[in-house]
Amino acid sequence: MSDTLMVEALPSLLPILAIAPAQLLRGNGILSQLPKYLSRYGNKALVIAGEKAKQATASHFGNTTLEIIYAPAIADCTDANLAILRQIVQQEKPDVIVGVGGGKVLDTAKLIAHQSQLPIATVPTTGATCAAWTALSNVYDEQGAFAYDVTLDRCPDIMFVDYDAIATAPKRTLVSGIGDAIAKWYESSVSSGSSQKTMVIAAVQEARILRDILFQKSAEAITNPHSDAWREVVDASVCLAGAIGGIGGASCRTVAAHAVHNALTHLHQTHGTLHGEKVAYGILVQLRLEEFQGNQLATTSRHQLLKFYEEIGLPTSLTDLGLNQVTLAELEQIAAITCQPNSDIHRLPFTVSPSQVLAAMVSTTSPITATV
Repeated sequence: MSDTLMVEALPSLLPILAIAPAQLLRGNGILSQLPKYLSRYGNKALVIAGEKAKQATASHFGNTTLEIIYAPAIADCTDANLAILRQIVQQEKPDVIVGVGGGKVLDTAKLIAHQSQLPIATVPTTGATCAAWTALSNVYDEQGAFAYDVTLDRCPDIMFVDYDAIATAPKRTLVSGIGDAIAKWYESSVSSGSSQKTMVIAAVQEARILRDILFQKSAEAITNPHSDAWREVVDASVCLAGAIGGIGGASCRTVAAHAVHNALTHLHQTHGTLHGEKVAYGILVQLRLEEFQGNQLATTSRHQLLKFYEEIGLPTSLTDLGLNQVTLAELEQIAAITCQPNSDIHRLPFTVSPSQVLAAMVSTTSPITATV
């Protein structure tokens, strides 16, 4: 009898994909249906919202048998806020978490639900990000700088896109959302454009479609809120952008544009600019880095984007970000943070140094150099 042990090969498990919310409800005035859908999870809901978002949804809970608990209004997803909310969950024992607001509030609500193993409903009140869709939360420190992100086990259980609610947000928020969403193409195509994996190929092609929709419809959408074009751009920024990251996985989410955003949050001068505004500028920085590698297509893409940004009001330079007085030492710090070992910038197919990032940051509007 042989002494050799026969070991059965274990099945290999590919990365688990959290692609989309279990249910997506869209329409005008659909927040009136929120209590009905929440009641399927139990009798008690904890609402996590900013002050304005709390006021916007309070009227919809007037005629419901649900017990509604409001957490203190928050503005940022920080470890301190998360600790406070975990205590509230332990004390109140809600059946479901409801996140209402912008990206940071929604990231907070999703992460609390994840840590507490509770159902989560998301209600975006702006078109600024796809946070209401995704299985990801970004956490910031007390000074507002990006600290780390957390991959969640699933997308939200239910997501409400109420166009009436989103239409009340400042126009600037949707413009910012366009900047965040259009990054999907420029980041996924450079990191995963040559992938042979079916799901990644699908995500990259969806990112191209997303870009084209935004190029074609953004100007009209910004000019005419509530129009068909406006609604399609909201869907593109809030929903389709999230679906691309879900289908493609981590490699189709963020590369250099978001790495630049994350680093810029370490400058207090940028805290008045929105997430998508910094990401949009980061796309231009990424394209400059590609140009440094001799990529002429990147030059053409950058100038196409510059024209688009000027048309809809996205920043094209450090000055547009309010950093006209930034010092060389501060820029060197940002370039160094962008290139930290765990940075998303290393998903680029070439090596990048802090000095190259610095050169790209100060030359986002450089003209096309004629070749002889």
